[in-house]
Amino acid sequence: MSGNIHLHWYLPTNGDSRGLTGSGNDSHLVEFSGGFRAPTLAYLSEVARAAEAQKFHAVLTPTGTWCEDAWIATAALSRETERLKFLVAFRPGLISPTLVAHQAATFQRMTGGRLLLNVVTGGDRFEQARFGDHLDHDARYERTGEFLAVVRGVTSASADQPFSFKGKHYDIREASIGASPYGLPQIFFGGASPAAQEVAAAQADVYLVWGRPPAIEAENIAALKARAAARGRSLRFGVRLHVISRDTEDEAWATADKLLSWLSPEHVRKAQELLAKSESIAQSQMSSLHRGREGVPASARELEIHPGLWAGYGLVRGGAGTALVGSHKQVADLIEAYHRVGFDHFILSGQPHVEEAWHFGEGAAALLRTRGLLAPVSPQF
Repeated sequence: MSGNIHLHWYLPTNGDSRGLTGSGNDSHLVEFSGGFRAPTLAYLSEVARAAEAQKFHAVLTPTGTWCEDAWIATAALSRETERLKFLVAFRPGLISPTLVAHQAATFQRMTGGRLLLNVVTGGDRFEQARFGDHLDHDARYERTGEFLAVVRGVTSASADQPFSFKGKHYDIREASIGASPYGLPQIFFGGASPAAQEVAAAQADVYLVWGRPPAIEAENIAALKARAAARGRSLRFGVRLHVISRDTEDEAWATADKLLSWLSPEHVRKAQELLAKSESIAQSQMSSLHRGREGVPASARELEIHPGLWAGYGLVRGGAGTALVGSHKQVADLIEAYHRVGFDHFILSGQPHVEEAWHFGEGAAALLRTRGLLAPVSPQF
C-alpha cells in the first residue's frame, strides 16, 4: 500500500473566507470580520501556486451556478502553474459527450496532459431545472452512463473506424476525437445511490465519496470493488474531506471552536432546511451525521463522530461535511487509516485555502512523505 496516496487540494472558484461560510455555495453569507476573498484570477492563482508548491497532485474545481465555470477558470490557471493538474467538475447532461471529449483532448494538448475529469451528475433537481434539465434522479444517472460510454468511445475511435452509439439519451453517429499523445483523462465520479454505483462500476476510474468514518467506507469500497469486478473492471477510490492540521491537537480543535463561534442558530436552521430538499443520497448521509442537533454546539468536540473526524462543516454546507482535525501526526495517521481501507485519492480543503494548503503541506503531508506513502508528483499519474 506504500507510495500510492495522491493528495489534491480544492480551488474555491466561488471565493474564499476564513470561516465555514463564504467559500461554498453560500459566499454571500459572511457573518464575521475578515470578509470575503473574491475568486479573481489573481487570488485563484495564489491558491493554485500554493497547492503546486506543497506538491499536491491536482486541484478540484466545483461546478454549479454558484461558482465560476470550471473549464474556463482552469484553462486560465494552467498558465499560472507548471505541473499542477486540474480536476475539472462538470455536469454531463448539459453538454454533448463528443464536445467534452474534444474539450478534454484540447486541454490535454495545450497543458501537456494536466487534466482530470470529475463527472457530477447532480442531486439537486432545483439546480438542474435552472439549466432546463428535468429528468428524475435515476434517469440522470442512466444518461450519465450513456454519456461516459460515448466519451470513451469517441476518444478511442479513429477516423478510419469512427464510433456510433444509439441509446435512450444519445444518438451519436460516426464520431472520433484524436486524443494523442495523452489519451482520455482519468474519470472521477461519485454518487451513493444504486443507480450511481452502477455507473461507477461500468465507467469510472476513481469512485469518490464524502468522508464518513473509515470502517463505514471500507464496506462501501468492498461492495464497489465486487460490482466492478463482475464487469471485468477495477476501481480506485477517493475521499473528499476538509482539514484542520496544526502543530498540536489543542490548537486544531481551538480552530474548529472558532469556526463554530462565527455561526448563528438561524444560519444553521436555514442551511439544514435547504439541504433537506436535496435528492442526493450522499447528502442525506452527510446530514445524518449530525441530524437531531439544533443550533450551534457549545464545543466542536460534540460533533466529533470518529477520533479526529469532525462533522461541523455539514451544519451549514452541502457536499463534503466532515473534516480531519488534529495535530499533524494525528491527521497523517487518519489519512493513513483511510488509505489502509482502500483510498488512494484525498481531495482536501480548508479555510482560507492559501494558508491551509501551507499548514497541511508543511505538516501532515510532510509526515506522509517521510513515511513513503505519497505517490511521486509528475505530469502523468
